[in-house]
Amino acid sequence: MKKTILLVALTAMFGLAANAQSTYKSAIGGRFGTTYYDVGSVSYKFFVTQPGAIELNFGAGSRGYSYVSDDFRTFYLHFSGAYQHHFNIPVDGLRWFVGGGAVVYNGFANDRYKEYRGVGVGLFPTGGIDYKFSKIPLNLTADVRPTFLVTAPDYYNSFEANVGIAVRYTIGQR
Repeated sequence: MKKTILLVALTAMFGLAANAQSTYKSAIGGRFGTTYYDVGSVSYKFFVTQPGAIELNFGAGSRGYSYVSDDFRTFYLHFSGAYQHHFNIPVDGLRWFVGGGAVVYNGFANDRYKEYRGVGVGLFPTGGIDYKFSKIPLNLTADVRPTFLVTAPDYYNSFEANVGIAVRYTIGQR
């Protein structure tokens, strides 16, 4: 009897999840991250298949503030791209995803902090949740991108635990 109830519950749950497909084709907005090179960015996400999406981000960040010279030590510009494979959750409009991507960033610094100048490249797995409001064209995403910087301008490779939140305007219906 318990096995039958469990089987019926699982079937109902996956049946509901099948109806919670993405209702938007693409979305544009902003992403706010916790890594020094990825504080804020313009974010564009588009679906290439029903479960698969590409997210592109272009943004900026900085590393530290120098009170001695009254300026930012280093300013960064970055570009990242990630593939995300979405899975349904039995809540309308809510899905979780996993995937991976890469980031390229460039640091600009004055002569005092020139060790932070230059190009850095990183690889990251990603995972998170994606929610599309049903009544308004708005998408919210929360993700984690533990980034392994394989080349960094500051003399060493490193690890950055990047957590982000994105708010996007959705375009097109599926």
